[in-house]
Amino acid sequence: MSVEPVYLDHAATTAVRPDVVDEIATTMRHLGNPSALHASGRLARRTVEESRERIAQALDARPSEVIFTSGGTEADNLAVVGGFRARRAADPQRTTVAASTIEHHAVLDSAEYLLEHEAATVRWLEVDGTGRVRLDVASDLLAEHAAELAIISVMWANNEVGTVQPIRQLADLAQEAGVPVHTDAVQAVGQVPVSFAKSGVDLLSLTGHKLGGPVGTGALLARRDAQVQPLTFGGGQERQLRSGTLDAAGIAGFALAVERSVAERESNAHRIGALRDRLVKGALDLGIGVEVSGAYTAGETTDRLAGNAHLRVTGCEGDSLLYLLDAAGIACSTGSACTAGVPRPSHVLLAMGIPEEDARGALRLSLGHTSSQDDVDRFLAALPAAVTRARSAVDASRRSSA
Repeated sequence: MSVEPVYLDHAATTAVRPDVVDEIATTMRHLGNPSALHASGRLARRTVEESRERIAQALDARPSEVIFTSGGTEADNLAVVGGFRARRAADPQRTTVAASTIEHHAVLDSAEYLLEHEAATVRWLEVDGTGRVRLDVASDLLAEHAAELAIISVMWANNEVGTVQPIRQLADLAQEAGVPVHTDAVQAVGQVPVSFAKSGVDLLSLTGHKLGGPVGTGALLARRDAQVQPLTFGGGQERQLRSGTLDAAGIAGFALAVERSVAERESNAHRIGALRDRLVKGALDLGIGVEVSGAYTAGETTDRLAGNAHLRVTGCEGDSLLYLLDAAGIACSTGSACTAGVPRPSHVLLAMGIPEEDARGALRLSLGHTSSQDDVDRFLAALPAAVTRARSAVDASRRSSA
């Protein structure tokens, strides 16, 4: 009898919740374009607007602030590129984008695009050794460049090492300087408390497939006075900021996933955090040269995401470890799945000051709502052999090149 693989890559995507599947299937049976004026269209529109209200309530936002997108990447692009263009159009001297050095590539590449194609200046916010944005650096940046800053983007929680950022403090600094703030909260929603109203940020991105919802659903929360230019045209269905026929069924599933993940956040953080601690302690106790990246204290789930365990194994290549563990039935990653297949050290680890050689042996283990003690134990049982073989491969490669 085949053994079910162990899935430890929930930060990349997690299992769709069974009740979400049912919600989507039920809604898909009703035909209608939400923009149509007939009864079928009005029924679809009702589903969309009720879903908008449910998401707003779960995240302490107003329904009018919820703009549906195809996911976190589109929401990040709309916030960074659209926010930059709107601010520059209103004030031509605002030609600068600021972002932390550990952002997801949806933000980093948006900033790089503006640098290369729209003559923007990009300024980077440095982080400390745990991956936490330095408030003194942010304060200095705002003091020196507030008049030219169009937008600042800092993720709420890092997708690789799980470090939670001081978003409220950053937003307060930016607000005093008159600079809007965007936060990528894709990893944060459902894992730490997220209140859009209390956060102080102007724009917030989230996605469905990290929460037990369907891939291809997401939202940008945008305050009513946020300045954003649309990136797509052809209907203006979402507050004239995003065009395209709305997927009523996907949105209904997304709303339910947001509700469930937020409602169960505290209990899940306790359970999943305990599994993470079991994994980290077990890996360290193996005595095979494992180190933990990022802010980590056993039992703590506010400075670091409860489901994130980021390990570095000395003398190994992370890609080799990934493939060896995969062959043993363990699914994990070396970093963001959006940059999978690129054999280079993580920009997040390098920004944290970790030497390139140490950063190469990285493994991101992320737990979710379906994770169990058996998953952790099977990973720990498979790790020593994978490390031995990965180190042997490195040694053989060095001998052949000598």
